[in-house]
Order: sequence, then structure tokens, then C-alpha cells
Amino acid sequence: MKTLMAVTAMFAWGLLGLFAGTGDAQTAPDNPPVAVKPAASASTAEQTPLQKSIDAYLRNLYAFGPEVLLTVSVPKETPIVGLLETSVSVKTSEGAEDAKFYVSKDGKYLIRGDVLELSKDPLAANRAAIDLTDAPVMGSPKASIIVVEFSDFECPVCRSLHDVMRGMMKNYPQVRVVFKDYPIEVLHPWARTAALAGRCAYRQDPAAFWKMYDSIYDNQELISAENAWMKMAEYAGQVGLNADAFRACMAGPEAGAAVDASRANGQKLDVNSTPTLFVNGRRLVGADPHMLEQYIQYEIAQQKSAKGADRK
Repeated sequence: MKTLMAVTAMFAWGLLGLFAGTGDAQTAPDNPPVAVKPAASASTAEQTPLQKSIDAYLRNLYAFGPEVLLTVSVPKETPIVGLLETSVSVKTSEGAEDAKFYVSKDGKYLIRGDVLELSKDPLAANRAAIDLTDAPVMGSPKASIIVVEFSDFECPVCRSLHDVMRGMMKNYPQVRVVFKDYPIEVLHPWARTAALAGRCAYRQDPAAFWKMYDSIYDNQELISAENAWMKMAEYAGQVGLNADAFRACMAGPEAGAAVDASRANGQKLDVNSTPTLFVNGRRLVGADPHMLEQYIQYEIAQQKSAKGADRK
């Protein structure tokens, strides 16, 4: 567990920098470290010299020992002159993390970050990739600002976000909130159980999901891996759900498939930590109320400006 937590933290640090617009470039060493050898299970016989250089550099940078399986994909061409794209997968016995990198064709620079094309809408790809089907929604379906929340019910920062949004959203009728499950089970042992409970509440009564959402976050400190099933059943009763139908749903495959689909959608969007929000496609990682409000107010101002221009 400690190894994976370190891997997750280090990759999250890099990706958070990327999403905040502060991705940086690293200079690859002329002579990659040879003291740190790849894991025994990771064959390097068919790797190109560039893959081997990236592998050695990242092992040295993140102190990945031989128990960590590091896989660097074959760098592929991009539309950007001089840059190749590669994906890096880090696996331990406890789980895995993935990240995208760019590397200069001369092998000198490894870039952790996004390459942005100035002629395109920077948020269009995110909006297109977000799957809003079969997801709990709070707010008017006509609301023009969509806040998509990828969250984990056991995550303490997600609880902070819950508290922030409960107070903030009532001030913004222009906003609808869409919840997406993203349980990180290697760190949070009862997160999936809670995600299943939310799904089963939603299937019985979409409005009941948000009551369950509140109940779980409000009582987060009382829930454990040992009592999670009992607590979920308790909260289901408190929000008026049919107990037999709820238990059958928790034990059945449909809720689990829905949670898996939600998490897969998050992975497609490079979600690596919770909470991660998308405000009309604009990414926000964490529970910063000031930044969330800034994003919402920016969208409101942009839409008012567009309407004013249309009237002229």
C-alpha cells in the first residue's frame, strides 16, 4: 500500500501541475543512471534506446525500485514538429497509474504537460469526452453551466467539496451538477461500497441519490470497511428506499457495471485524483471554493456577453 500511495502521490503531483497549466520540461540525462535497474518482470530487450532512456530517467526521478513495473510505450508521432508522445504505466502489486508524456525527437527533453493548439477551443475535447448518460443530476435541466464532479465517497477532500457545493450551488440557478463515481479503492477500502449504494439509490429514485450523497458525506467519519454495508442499508432506510430492492441492487451486477463505466469515463479524461471537476469542460482539481466560483462566474459573464452581442 505504501508503495502505491507514493506512486499515486508522485504522479498526481505531476498531473496537478499539468492541469493547473504549470507542466514542466525535464532534461534527460546524457548518460542515464545505470545503478537503478528495471523490474525483473519488465523486459527491456525490445525497447528502443529512447524508451530505455525514459525508463531509467523516471526510475531515478521517482525512486522506483525493482518491485515497481514501469512500462514506457513506443513514442509515436504527433502533429507538433519535433515532439513524440509516449504513455507511461506504473504498476505495483496494489494497483496502477498511467500518465502521458512528450519527448523531443533528439531524446534530450521529456515533457510532462499538455500541448495546446491555439487555434482550437481548449475545452471542446473535455466536453466531448464527458459521458452524461445515466448519471445523477441536480439542478435545472435547462441550466447552461454544467459542473461534472468525479468523486470518491471516502475521500476527505471530496467531503470538503460536498460542503462547499451544498452552500454555493443554491446561489447559482444557472448551474446543474452531474455526479460521476470515481472510487479509488487502493486508498479507500469502502469507497466502492458507497458508490454502489449511491447507484442503487439512484436506480430506485433519482432524487434519493442526493439524499444518500449527503448522508454518506455527513457521516463519513462513522463509516469503515467493516461496517460500510450496514451503514449503507441504514442510510437507504433513512431516505425512504425499499430495503429489499436496495439489497438486491447492491448484490447485483448492474450497479457495479455503472460504477465501472463512470470510472472508465474519468480515466478517459485523465482523472487521477479526487475530486476532479469540469465546469463546462474546464478542469478543476480539488475543493477550492474560490476557484470553483471563479469558473462559474466566468461562464455566466461569457454567456451574458454572448447574448448581448446577439442583440446588436
